[in-house]
Amino acid sequence: MNIRAIAARALGPVIGRKESLNTALPRALQQCQESDQALLQQICYGTMRFLPRLSCLANQLLKKPFKPQDQDLYALVLLGFYQLLEMRVPAHAAISETVEAASQLNKEWAKGLLNALLRNLQREQGSLFEQLSEQPEFHYNHPQWMIAKLQHNWPDHWQAVLEQNSQQPPMTLRVNQQKTSRDNYLQQLRDAGIAASATPYSTTAIQLDSPVDVNLLPGFAYGFASVQDEAAQLSAGLMDLQPGQRVLDACAAPGGKLCHILEHQPDLSHVTAIELEPNRADRIEENLSRLNLSAEVIIADAATRTWWDGAEYDRILVDAPCSAAGVIRRNPDIKHLRQNEDIKPLAELQLAILDNCWQMLKPGGRLVYATCSVFPQENERVIERFLKTQTDACHLPIEANWGIERPYGRQLFPQPQGHDGFYYAVLLKDQN
Repeated sequence: MNIRAIAARALGPVIGRKESLNTALPRALQQCQESDQALLQQICYGTMRFLPRLSCLANQLLKKPFKPQDQDLYALVLLGFYQLLEMRVPAHAAISETVEAASQLNKEWAKGLLNALLRNLQREQGSLFEQLSEQPEFHYNHPQWMIAKLQHNWPDHWQAVLEQNSQQPPMTLRVNQQKTSRDNYLQQLRDAGIAASATPYSTTAIQLDSPVDVNLLPGFAYGFASVQDEAAQLSAGLMDLQPGQRVLDACAAPGGKLCHILEHQPDLSHVTAIELEPNRADRIEENLSRLNLSAEVIIADAATRTWWDGAEYDRILVDAPCSAAGVIRRNPDIKHLRQNEDIKPLAELQLAILDNCWQMLKPGGRLVYATCSVFPQENERVIERFLKTQTDACHLPIEANWGIERPYGRQLFPQPQGHDGFYYAVLLKDQN
């Protein structure tokens, strides 16, 4: 089948806010040959990465919007625009292949419309860009609510965050220090012809100059390394893990931080991982298996105690469900799928999980709160609200050379060819 048709069928439900790209893309990849999968991924991710800007162009050129049952055609228009503006595909090939895809979608009637829209963009690109230059959604390539929220929350940082959100993220590895050292693994990468360098903040992180298939990484199948952003790798160090401790990872999927905890301190007495969704819990088991690690994985709601046996934990990681506004580079559909009204209920859920897990922490224990968000409403304000109600909780300032210090915790923003956006706070429980 035509790759553009497969991409349009995958993107239609995402653009219609019925599915995420993480759900739609794996099905699409099964429909094309392995040699075409990289192109399919590039088209899908690229179209979602530039969706706000592409939508502005489509709205300018379309006389009327597509009907709901024709979201696949709308996706075809947008991915055609993406090819013309951002890819190195020759314009004639991009246009002909995209127009032909309408036939495979059983919408032969739309071929003329598609051809006209693509050629109009090609012909009028300069004037269209000039007409739309004053629109924030077009200029910043983000929905208006997100632009306004970032501008309000981070008057000194918002433009840099928006700029980074439209870039492709680097590929970063976490070296399993139970198997090898970072220096040794860097040498193994060099020997394999893979250019890479150590990152500045995590002692286990290596950033590749260019992404590669994980199967090409030395010893990947044997657990020598895992793919994980540098910011996410900071959690294990903040936990202050000691031999013999009981540890809880309260929102564990897909298991990256959990596995890092087990690699970082192999002599823990017991580790529990909680995950609400069974299919995501499967990812935890897969990661544990590849790395030859073990933990008790429980499918349960971290905001409840029905699963808990009453034994308290020395350390708890709450990597709370969030808007994921700090990892838009990796999940570009977040810009489209998230809405402003999502943030308040997410903050309430985060506080509920935090309150619940706090009851499971031993006196003298430590809880690390983390999100991959850049919105204070999900981060420092949650911690502030929590501390007002928990008299036995103490905020421990994080002394570090990464991120920026906040009244509570530290905030990281996505960096050029560096780590993602992330937030951490450390809480201690009174001994008495």
